[in-house]
Amino acid sequence: MAEFAKAFLTYSVILFVFLIGLALAVLIVLYLIDVTQKEHTVRRNYPVIGRFRYFFEHLGEFFRQYFFAMDREEMPFNRAQRTWVYRAAKNIDSTVAFGSSRDLRPEGTVMFVNSPFPPLTDEALPPRPITLGDGYCDKPYTTSAIVNISGMSYGAISKPAVKALSYGANKAGCWLNTGEGGLSPFHLEGGCDIVFQMGTGKFGVRDDEGNLSEQKLKKIAEHDSVKMIEIKLSQGAKPGKGGMLPAEKVTEEIAEIRGLKPGQAANSPNRHFELNNNSDLLDMIHRVRRVSGRPTGFKAVVSSPEWLDELFELINSRGLEFAPDFISVDSADGGTGAAPMSLMDDMGLPIRESLPMVIDKLNQHGLRDRIKVNASGKMINPTEVAWALCVGTDFVSTARGAMFALGCIQALQCNKNTCPTGITTHDKELQRGLVVEDKQKRVAHYLKNLEKEIRIIANSCGVKRPRDLNRHHARVVVEHGKSKLLAEIYPFIKT
Repeated sequence: MAEFAKAFLTYSVILFVFLIGLALAVLIVLYLIDVTQKEHTVRRNYPVIGRFRYFFEHLGEFFRQYFFAMDREEMPFNRAQRTWVYRAAKNIDSTVAFGSSRDLRPEGTVMFVNSPFPPLTDEALPPRPITLGDGYCDKPYTTSAIVNISGMSYGAISKPAVKALSYGANKAGCWLNTGEGGLSPFHLEGGCDIVFQMGTGKFGVRDDEGNLSEQKLKKIAEHDSVKMIEIKLSQGAKPGKGGMLPAEKVTEEIAEIRGLKPGQAANSPNRHFELNNNSDLLDMIHRVRRVSGRPTGFKAVVSSPEWLDELFELINSRGLEFAPDFISVDSADGGTGAAPMSLMDDMGLPIRESLPMVIDKLNQHGLRDRIKVNASGKMINPTEVAWALCVGTDFVSTARGAMFALGCIQALQCNKNTCPTGITTHDKELQRGLVVEDKQKRVAHYLKNLEKEIRIIANSCGVKRPRDLNRHHARVVVEHGKSKLLAEIYPFIKT
């Protein structure tokens, strides 16, 4: 026994010395590499130690939200916003105590006008149903949903994520937008209403040359679940640039759905090459609606009232049968997609300015009854949705709210294949953590609780239905902590 102990100690010492020697050798090699390389100043001046800068910089993305940031500090979504979604998704108490942590003084802060005599709670009514395309297509679509799931392509997000969203949307009674990546079996699996998005790459409805295939579009529309077609002109993450799916995410399955080759980056054009002007856009809408038989509209980041005037004047000139059945207005301050920072930060208008512009222009040109409006862009909490209803939207769509309900922790890995929650990765090991049976319930709970709190806001403002909210029910801080009615900032326009 003593000999064994002695031998064990000897080998342990030898192993320890070996490891120390190996560590020193590695440090010497790293030192020589750092002092001789010419690309990184910090590493050249502080060999080996300078490498920790990049390590800590990387860790900072994950630690800031847990240890350093205050509840209302982070971007694009702060801890208070995310916490509300998490609690709503888990269907647990989302009330807070000891006063609001929100600073009510900054310019742009929204506050709602409470009624001194609100309707009794049991007098509140469910949302009024809205029909799109009635009289203009073979199969109009009627829905009561206020909040829906915005476009996220299969490929950009994973198979279990799409399946959980599909089942969750069905349970919540809302639609799920496919995103521009085409219609996958996983979108259909949950049995929810589907909005098929046709992006500039026409994935899923393209021929070998990238043109629109009417045969494929008709086949897509034969699915009973597909209720509407959305032609995407631009999106909030990258106005003026098409979608980007890295080559490592284009599997054989995704390539087949999109009509691409496996392992080839799916970079769609920055616009539909057939669309050179408003007349071309109206022709495309009319063509897609004729072939599909479904209500058809378009999605765009809007920043030009002149463009809206020209478009709406042309619609009135050509006839209402050429009008889009809906317009999805996206906010120009980023989204779930990866994009150049210059576009995400500085291109287009945020929804706070573009949504009132679209609503007012529709009213001005007498098209508000014909064209419905869907608003999207960072609307994950009841406040943002209620504000949009006050402005005049018919629907609201959220992508990132649904992602948080799936378990997103804002790790900022969406443009890589390393999402730690399995939502935006095709790594099977990382996808294991996303259990469809559990996450579909969370998506449904989130959407239902979001709509529930919107009804609470509407009731407190003195109306019985959420869509009865108008611009007299919200105030916005304009300067020095003083607010104005939304109706004063954006006066009602009579048709």
